[in-house]
Amino acid sequence: MKTVAEHLVDALVAAGVRRIYGVVGDSLNSIVDAVHYNKKIEWVHVRHEEAGAFAASAEAQLTGNLAVCAGSCGPGNLHLINGLFDAHKTLAPVLAIAAQIPSSEIGTDYFQETHPERLFLDCSHFCQLVGSEKQMPRLLQIAMQTSNSRGGVSVLVLPGDVAAAKMTSKELEHSVFSPRPSIQPSSGDLRKLAEFLNKTERVTLFGGAGCAGAREEVLQLAKTLQAPIAYSFRGKEFLEQENPYVVGMTGLLGTESGHYALEKAEAVLLLGTDFPYTAWYPKDARIAQIDIRPEHLGRRSRLELGLMGDIKATIEAVLPLLKNKKGDKHLKACIDKYRETEKSLSRFAEARKNGEPLHPEYVTSVLNQVAENDAVFTVDTGMTAVWAARYVKMTGKRRLIGSFNHGSMANAMPQAIGAQMAFPQRQVISMSGDGGFTMLMGDLLTLAQYELPVKLIIYNNSTLGMVKLEMRVAGYQDFAVDFKKTNFAKIAEAVGIRGIHVENSGDLKSSLEEAFGHKGPVLVDVVTDPNALAMPPKIDLKEVTGYGLYLAKQTLHGRLFESIDELKGNLP
Repeated sequence: MKTVAEHLVDALVAAGVRRIYGVVGDSLNSIVDAVHYNKKIEWVHVRHEEAGAFAASAEAQLTGNLAVCAGSCGPGNLHLINGLFDAHKTLAPVLAIAAQIPSSEIGTDYFQETHPERLFLDCSHFCQLVGSEKQMPRLLQIAMQTSNSRGGVSVLVLPGDVAAAKMTSKELEHSVFSPRPSIQPSSGDLRKLAEFLNKTERVTLFGGAGCAGAREEVLQLAKTLQAPIAYSFRGKEFLEQENPYVVGMTGLLGTESGHYALEKAEAVLLLGTDFPYTAWYPKDARIAQIDIRPEHLGRRSRLELGLMGDIKATIEAVLPLLKNKKGDKHLKACIDKYRETEKSLSRFAEARKNGEPLHPEYVTSVLNQVAENDAVFTVDTGMTAVWAARYVKMTGKRRLIGSFNHGSMANAMPQAIGAQMAFPQRQVISMSGDGGFTMLMGDLLTLAQYELPVKLIIYNNSTLGMVKLEMRVAGYQDFAVDFKKTNFAKIAEAVGIRGIHVENSGDLKSSLEEAFGHKGPVLVDVVTDPNALAMPPKIDLKEVTGYGLYLAKQTLHGRLFESIDELKGNLP
């Protein structure tokens, strides 16, 4: 008779799971042993459980299939929580196995005792303790089914002794289902949407991740309405490429043209986006929203109309009810602004003289040129995300993922591990600042151990760039944000990974080509300008005042120390 652990592993294999990311520990021993003897699943030994959760999240996002991570009891599974928050907010179907202390000891403040069924509630749809082997088939089934159908995280809390116990029941042991219904609004709501769009001349479409699989329908809607298409960061990979109506991103990471298209519209239609920054929504335009999750309707902006439906089906249903608009003045103005903005951005992406830190814009522009047409980019949170948003161009085959909802540092390299595991023949590029990279730098050893051909691009500016900018804009002098200069290429070489250090613009393209031509993992350490400014599409008076206050403080601070040095020189 199978053990609970053997049943768990067999059920995961049957559900299409091919690997479990985690760090081994005694409370996981029976599960690890079951993986060991099952030839259809792999244990990916990461160096930190948080990296394992990020890797599982990336695999789930890129494949759409259930991915799994695991942590041993207490501190082991607690390390999963940050990556699980990211997966849950991204709606990535991830199952976390949180091992627990022996069931007889729960509630006694035993060594490493925590209560994962409470701790993981905020980052999961389903989180339950398996207190008996009789519960296992049903709870595992519910956990997998919940993550698959709703998108997001499920957690099974599994005591080590229960995992090692013999199965006594196979109740509800069957395959996992992945229904994908086509949902559209009622006929009455579709008429309301058509009326909303037909009576308005200047319409702008704003799309998010919900536009995945609906690109052609969104473009047809734009053509019918003569409407520009702006998008969120998560919408970029689905809407940017070969799009005659595209006008760019909005938000802090976006560009002036995306913001312009929203501000100049009489009406804005939100398509599958939960873009969180209320300050960036237009103040005067009438807004309608379509989302598959009705709880998202109206929680970011005041709506005139909110409809539940998936984007593809809803657009297909409403198109026959729409009038073809003749006037294209709004569309042309927005496209002209987009071209002007792109031209302006290209001026920043220029090479510098040798010996000067490289423009990060230039680094990203060259990276975009050299990368393959179907590359997977993983992007760290911070200034690196700004450069990716503005200079990495989507092709329809490229993928772009990051911690866009949760906003965690240190996500890029672990996500690249998951991406490369899922797609071993595909080019995977991790883009990190030195701050984000060093936070989980130990998993550089995972790349080396599995010989994953990930290409790590480190924007090495010896500072927390985004935090520095935020301090300055708020009027503070930047403090506690700078690092001692580090040669990360040498660190990579020390662990058996090809390392390339770049300090001159003239060496950048050849260095990237050398990295991409190498069969194994490579770390390209690029020294970039720590004072590069990522100007947002709009700047308010408060931000201008804050930055001016920072400059004044910096000047006064410098003069004060000059005066002190002068005074010291005059002392006997």
